[in-house]
Parts: sequence; structure tokens; C-alpha cells
Amino acid sequence: MTLFQEYITYWSEDYSSILSYMYEHMIIAFTVIALSVLFTVPLAVFMTKVKNEPVKTVIFNIANVFQTIPTIALLAIVIPLLGIGFVPAVVALFLYSLLPLLRNTYAGMNSVDPEIIEAAKGMGFGTFQRLFKVELPVALPYVMSGIRVTSVYIISWTTLAALIGAGGLGDLVLAGIGYNDTFMIFTGTFLAIIIAVLLDIVLGKIEKVFAYS
Repeated sequence: MTLFQEYITYWSEDYSSILSYMYEHMIIAFTVIALSVLFTVPLAVFMTKVKNEPVKTVIFNIANVFQTIPTIALLAIVIPLLGIGFVPAVVALFLYSLLPLLRNTYAGMNSVDPEIIEAAKGMGFGTFQRLFKVELPVALPYVMSGIRVTSVYIISWTTLAALIGAGGLGDLVLAGIGYNDTFMIFTGTFLAIIIAVLLDIVLGKIEKVFAYS
């Protein structure tokens, strides 16, 4: 039997568990990405509106600290606090996701030409109208760049969540290492890559739809 036929046989026998690992992986990663966007984008917008530079420095430094902790170490740190499983994995990965999205959104908001904002004021736009109809659409390429980079990182790092019992494709990879099973290792890795690429394509389409023109 050829290698390809053996791999097809592996899929036909274990597709149910493979899809289950994939589902767990997507639930963890998408939860982290959603929480990250909902928390970080408003925070970055707020930072562009306040004049207190020390506050901005403190926020960036906190995000920097989380980013510098090795992924495995951060996962280990949350175990005494939150135990093992889904919640600590989401918390640890969420802390990791803060910096790239925060920096990109902040840079995007600061890149908006002040003359555009003044023109919006002259047209009678209020604060929230300027934010949602002018500033965020202009800053969208930066914001989406941060979301896309963060999403790819999170989908990759989610494989490590298996180390603290959260499941996902990392479980498949770890089982493959334990059994010395190349098919399991390859499948877990390949599916994580496919999820990341497809999500990046979808986010790129969304960016084109909502981009300021």
C-alpha cells in the first residue's frame, strides 16, 4: 500500500476524532480572537483620545510584558490560578494577543489626517459620527492588519493549549509524537495551517468590503 493510500485509510478510520480536534481548536482560537478584538480595538481608540502620555505608556508596557513571556511559561503560570482546560488557555492566549492588535489600531487611528477630521467637524459630524464614519474606516487597513496577524498567531499558539488540557489540534500532534505517528503529527499541523490561511483570506475579503474609499 502506498503512503497516500495509507493516509486516506487513516482519515477514513479516524475522521470523526480529527474533526473533533479541529472543532475544539477553532472554538478556542475564535473565542480568543473575538475577545481580543472586542477589548483591544476600543482600548486603542480610547488611547488616541486621551492626552495623558504616562497612561498610554503603562498600557503599552503591560501588553509588552505579556508578549515577552514564553508561550509555554504563560500557560504554566495560569494553571495555579485557573486550573487546566478551556478557560486558562483562552486567558493565556488572550494576553498574548493584546500587543499586535493594540499597536496596529493605535497607529491606524493616529494615521488619520487631521484635515479629514476637521472637514468632518465642518460638515457637522459629532464625535461618534466622526469615529465610525471617518476615523475607523480610514484606519481600517491598520486595524485589519493587526487582526489578521493576531489571528494567525493565535491559531498557531492554540496548538500549545493542549499542554494544559484544553484540547484542539495540539492534542493530535502530541498524540502523534507519543505514538511516533507521522500521520497524526502532519494532520494536526496541516489543519492548523489551513484554518489560519482560510481565516486570513476571509478577513482580507472583509477588509475590502469595509475599506474607506
